[in-house]
Amino acid sequence: MPLDLDHFDFRDLHPAVAIGTAGDRYAGWLGQIYSPGRYAANITRRAKTVGGRRFTEEVLPVESVEEYFRHFRILEIDFTFYAPLLDKAGEATRNFHALRAYGKHLKADDRFILKVPQVVFARKLFRGGAFVENPLYLDPETFTRQFYEPAVQLLGDRIGGLVFEQEYQRKNERIPVAELASELDAFFSTVPGDGRYHMELRTDAFLKAPLFHVLERHGVGQVLSHWTWLPPLSRQFALSGGRTLNREKHTIIRLMTPRGVRYEDAYAKAHPFNRMVDGMMNPSMVSETAALMHELIEKGGKPRVIVNNRAGGNAPLIAKQIVMRFLRG
Repeated sequence: MPLDLDHFDFRDLHPAVAIGTAGDRYAGWLGQIYSPGRYAANITRRAKTVGGRRFTEEVLPVESVEEYFRHFRILEIDFTFYAPLLDKAGEATRNFHALRAYGKHLKADDRFILKVPQVVFARKLFRGGAFVENPLYLDPETFTRQFYEPAVQLLGDRIGGLVFEQEYQRKNERIPVAELASELDAFFSTVPGDGRYHMELRTDAFLKAPLFHVLERHGVGQVLSHWTWLPPLSRQFALSGGRTLNREKHTIIRLMTPRGVRYEDAYAKAHPFNRMVDGMMNPSMVSETAALMHELIEKGGKPRVIVNNRAGGNAPLIAKQIVMRFLRG
């Protein structure tokens, strides 16, 4: 059955491909992903400050995820990045309850990509107006007890990926890549083995052989990220030898921001995420992503493409462009 692209019908694009978005409950997607008027009585509004500017976000109720998954096979959940699922005493946090609420609306073949809490993978955290050393950096106990085990308890095999994202490291603060590789080797040797691990490093100087060898040894995927200070997606893939490192042959491609554009500027341009913004999206991003999808499939891989509103204004419309380009071959 042909895809109905005018109605954002992407679920059956290709057996090896899953395409989805970073976040979901955007009121700006009404009339695209969500039925107009269906959630009018339950839209909530929240203030958000980005780059010193205040914005109002309109958020749909959690049950709208059922409609989301009529269009997409996968969804990235990022609120888990900001706090674990259990606190130090083992009590459920707000994020635990939020993830459990989502889980009640999933079908058997719906999949989440969860971001691992930054307290596990960030070398430094922003606290009290400054970046400070993170005492729980690469702590396997924190990861296992406060995030991994409760996540598996809540979602089981509906977890399609777990993304470890490390912040950009300034040149005068970087450790040698061999040292980082050794740290990661120790960490992944200690945490529960799982074929759903993926790592996104936002410092291109770390994208070198010693680190890729460690990832491959543990079956951890290399996340290809279209992000502010990283090189093009194809270059990132070439640096690892153009191979799939993940044990399950999955490769996550995250389209986050235009290259050279900071988060706060991309957010301000894209808000309220209901249309494409002229001149915002990097022209090569769509063709490069589609080409990578084909290359990965030819090598037996399974691409998972995650699109963020900040990459061009409206994630569903960006996804549509990628799907159209992919179908052209």
